[in-house]
Parts: sequence; C-alpha cells; structure tokens
Amino acid sequence: CHRKGAAICVGLDPVYDRLPPPLRQASSPHDAREAAEAIYQFCSQVLEVVAPLVPAVKIQSACFERYLWPGVKAYHCLISHAKSLGLIVIADAKRGDIGASSEHYAAGCLADRDYDPPFGASDLASPDALTVNSYIGIDALESFLKVAAAQGKGLFVLVRTSNPGSDVIQSLQLSDGRSVADAVAELVSGVGSRPEYIGQSGFSLLGAVVGATKPTDAARLRQLMPKQILLVPGFGVQGGSADDVRCCFNEDGVGALITASRSILYAYESTPDEDWRQSFEQATLQMKNQISTSPTAT
Repeated sequence: CHRKGAAICVGLDPVYDRLPPPLRQASSPHDAREAAEAIYQFCSQVLEVVAPLVPAVKIQSACFERYLWPGVKAYHCLISHAKSLGLIVIADAKRGDIGASSEHYAAGCLADRDYDPPFGASDLASPDALTVNSYIGIDALESFLKVAAAQGKGLFVLVRTSNPGSDVIQSLQLSDGRSVADAVAELVSGVGSRPEYIGQSGFSLLGAVVGATKPTDAARLRQLMPKQILLVPGFGVQGGSADDVRCCFNEDGVGALITASRSILYAYESTPDEDWRQSFEQATLQMKNQISTSPTAT
C-alpha cells in the first residue's frame, strides 16, 4: 500500500452481460468455455491496467464457478496472472465449515497445491488471502488459520457486511449491550492476536471484512480489532464514500484496504465511445485520489 500510494483494492466481479460488446460478440453465454474465456480476457485487461496503480485485487470466485470447470480454470489462471504482475490476490469465496469439510475448503481455496494439476494446466495458482465466514462459530476458522500460518497467507473474516439485510442479524443487541457484530469482532481480535499470527507490520494474518456503508459501526469495530487489517467493501456504487471509510484506518493512517468493483469494471458504460481499457485507469485513479486525500488514509 505504501509503495503504490493508496490502500485500495480492485474487485473483479465480472458479469458476462456487462462485458464490452466486442467480447460478447465473439462468444456465447450458453457455451461455458466461451463465456469463461471472454471473462478471463476482460479481467486480464483490467489487471494489466490497474497493476501499476493498486496493491491488491479481490476476485469473486462465484463469477467463475458458475461456468463449471472452464470457469474454475479461468479463475486460477487469473490468480496466476495477477501474481505475475506483482499484485496481492484476495479470493472472495466466503467459505466456512467445521471439521473435515473445513480442511477441504482450506486446502482447495487457499493452500498452494501439493499435486500436479489436471490437463497440463501448469499456470494454475492459489491466492494470497481468502474471505471466510465465522458466523457458524470461531472453530470454522481453525483449518484456514493452520494453512495461512504455515504458508504465509491471510484471511478476512466476515464481521460487518455492507448489504442492507445484514442488519437483521449483525445489529442484534445482546444482553450485555454489545451487537452480534461486536461479539464476532472481539472473537476475531482474540484469536488473531496470538503472537504466531502477528507479522512484521504489527498486524495479524487474520483480518476482517467491515462494510463501508456502516461507518458508525466501522468506527467502533476498528477500536475492537486493533491488530486486524480491515477489508472494506461497499465503496462507490454501493454508496460508501471517502468520508465513510476514514474511520476504518488506524490513527497512523494504516490498517484498511478499501475495495471497489463495479465502479471500476463498468466505468466504460458511461463513456461508450472511449477505449474501455482507459476507463479502468481513469476510474482507479479517481478512487485512488479520493482515498489517498482522506485525512486519515495517508
């Protein structure tokens, strides 16, 4: 983040129907292989444009899984391409389970492979970090923590999400006055503060997802999780502003990674006559300027 000049992350949540016309005209949404290839080409162009500008990208696995094995292959190839460009790659898969199921998810979604890939696909890679769901219990993190600690990777736990429906559960007040999100944050902070999980920066490998659309809650959660890097979705199209995300940073201006997806991926829709690749750069620079000029995010 220091080297790139801003703590921002570009989210890759590609939707076939919103791809630039040239890519859609050369493929069919009814052919999984063609659709996955078109999405891969689109996302590759995004990566090459934003790589010099941002430290990280977040890839939504669901957008690729829907196209079966061609989509999954495209997803892993995209991870490899992003890493070759020097980007930190966060896989947005929101996995969470217990026991053997959790071990399988941790191995499949986060761990570096320990076997030869099928079909000669030597360019498949695993991410640097993964979003996980702890709302079934903190024991859902155990297998993921084991992999992350052993392989120098990271996790972002869902604590306070940006969707409106999250209020029904995450804002519920407990008998001691805390919200459900507060309780989850304290659990994440407790587990993540173990010495073996703290890196050279002073932050834990166990981070937290806190939505930009909940600034009042975010300010409180920032205090409850001083060792956690906050992954902050909801900036841009979902309504989160630069003012909203200031509270997600520590007093020294670090500790958060602000993410935007649609406002960057589909910026070209508002300027259809321009080169759609240029729209990625302009939208990213605009976001970068907004975040870097925030009084706290320095």
